[in-house]
Amino acid sequence: METEAIRGNALLALDTILKKPVQGIPSWLINPMEHRHIERLAGAEPGSYRRAPEQTYLAMQRAIGTCLLDQFIPENPLSMGDHGYEGTARGATTGAEEVVRDGIRIDSPEAVVAHLEGHAFPALRRAIAAFDEEARVRQIIAQERQLQSRLGPTMLKSGYGFVGLPGFAYGTYGYAPYFSAYALYPEVMERHFALQADLALLNNRAAARACAEAGLPPLYRLDHDMADSRGTLVRLASLDRIWFPHFARCLEPLLRIDLCLIWHCDGNLMAMVSRLLEVGIRGFQGFQYEDGMDYEKICRLRTRRGEDLLIIAGVSVTRTLPFGTSSQVRDELAWLVEKGPRTGLFLGCSSSITPGVPWENMQTLVEGFRYYRTRGRAV
Repeated sequence: METEAIRGNALLALDTILKKPVQGIPSWLINPMEHRHIERLAGAEPGSYRRAPEQTYLAMQRAIGTCLLDQFIPENPLSMGDHGYEGTARGATTGAEEVVRDGIRIDSPEAVVAHLEGHAFPALRRAIAAFDEEARVRQIIAQERQLQSRLGPTMLKSGYGFVGLPGFAYGTYGYAPYFSAYALYPEVMERHFALQADLALLNNRAAARACAEAGLPPLYRLDHDMADSRGTLVRLASLDRIWFPHFARCLEPLLRIDLCLIWHCDGNLMAMVSRLLEVGIRGFQGFQYEDGMDYEKICRLRTRRGEDLLIIAGVSVTRTLPFGTSSQVRDELAWLVEKGPRTGLFLGCSSSITPGVPWENMQTLVEGFRYYRTRGRAV
């Protein structure tokens, strides 16, 4: 990243990523789902978001002083109304009455295996054989430069969406069929992880080249939900056997260029934290404290190289913002700062902000971002 192309808040974000001494604490994007909040924060007229979603969404991010944005989803709140989700699409994990893939009705673990072996595995092998590294490098660079141009010079675009990793396929098959197959046919699951990792390794070599050749910001957020409020979705011992080895090997090209990889946390992921650090993850984002994520303990941990973690700390969107008071929002921000790492700290929200959050809490959140962005840890 050419530093002369960015300024202000974006430069504060880049210096924080690089662990340089900074006075202020930069803020990460927010993603409110209530249209009125987006419009009020943007200083726009009522109805502006539906008429011009991207322009209004960007105006909001600029108005509140967002320093760092990785995932750019300006139209995501369009699926929401004042009282929640208003979309009509139903998928394997969102209430579909029947899941059919390539003519196979997914109603049993055996159906999952049949589809994996008959369709998913051959498709992955074809993708591996056809992979074009040069084309992928050009695609990533063009995509990231285009997004940075849309954000402008005062907001830094960091990496999201162009790194591959092996993942659970519950989104394809549904939770019950997929995890039943995971328990009954671990050898098939490992073949799936292995093939995904083979393709991810090719992709990640291209991603590493793109980051190095274009000088992209050295931060990337990995995002795959592997836990719920109780803990990991499968036994940790099984992940050690059939997932972590493939996950680790596909990250190697990115680790060689010193890209700071952080992990998005949904649910109670505490059991995985140490293992993620062992394979080279250098930070975390998205803490559900009420589910058992121990923010203070995590912030005391170190990378495998002995450095402070990079932490994108967030005010809780499931507890404090919707149900707390302005004072509690303010107190949670202060706690995040006090217990966060001394270098490499960003402030944000733990996830998207659902409709129904009191406007006073939104104001306090944004005021808190501004306070810490301009004054840092000063009292």
